[in-house]
Amino acid sequence: MTIEPGWPVAFALAALLLLALGAHRVAGYGLDRSVLVAAVRAMVQLTVIAIVIRAVVENLWWSIALVAVMFATAVLTTARRVEAPRAWAWAALAMCAGTVPVLAVVLLSGAVPPEGIAFIPVAGIIVGNAMTAHTLAGRRTFAALREEGSQYEASLTLGLLPSQAIGEIIHRRSPEALLPGLDQVRTTGLVTLPGAFIGVMLGGGTPVQAATVQVLVLFGIMAAQAITVAVAERLIEARRLLPPDLRVSLVD
Repeated sequence: MTIEPGWPVAFALAALLLLALGAHRVAGYGLDRSVLVAAVRAMVQLTVIAIVIRAVVENLWWSIALVAVMFATAVLTTARRVEAPRAWAWAALAMCAGTVPVLAVVLLSGAVPPEGIAFIPVAGIIVGNAMTAHTLAGRRTFAALREEGSQYEASLTLGLLPSQAIGEIIHRRSPEALLPGLDQVRTTGLVTLPGAFIGVMLGGGTPVQAATVQVLVLFGIMAAQAITVAVAERLIEARRLLPPDLRVSLVD
């Protein structure tokens, strides 16, 4: 089964975009422009990436280079989203700690063949979910640090080190970044049929093959997100991964 570009798809895309814009307008979120920009970018970027993948998919090293570009884009995106663009290198470290071991396991074990057609989509899913977890962790913990500045100062007066004082505030918030991923794993097959599963089915694979690929990806997502969030938490405690305002306020 394949879904070909044509008038039915064009109609569906236009209708879905109008639904999204209508929902934003009725709710008064003020994100109409962002929705339009995101929609246009998605169409352009996916068209370009489809052409690029077709060109590099036969060469593993070119495929790895493409994944590196995807990773860099994810790092810059999450750094901006948590309002810490100057700390992009630390965001990269946290995400690298989460994604590299996972991709190494799936490649070195032979679970994913060393071919671009298999490696690129799996790597893209892992990187994308690590980015999401990092963004959720950063936004939640930074908000907590802003809200509980007095607790931070009180902890210092009690003799705690800055890293300990920060940890007291953020440690109970960090796991919240992992809940969406865990819910996705927990409800797969009952509530959702994720992209990897559908992709294998649409590509002509058997249900067993589709389920195998999806379970592998889901386990990889759990590992990548857990490590990414854990490393990000340590970097926040060390006052490395912080937005400018917290870098100033979280002083000894």
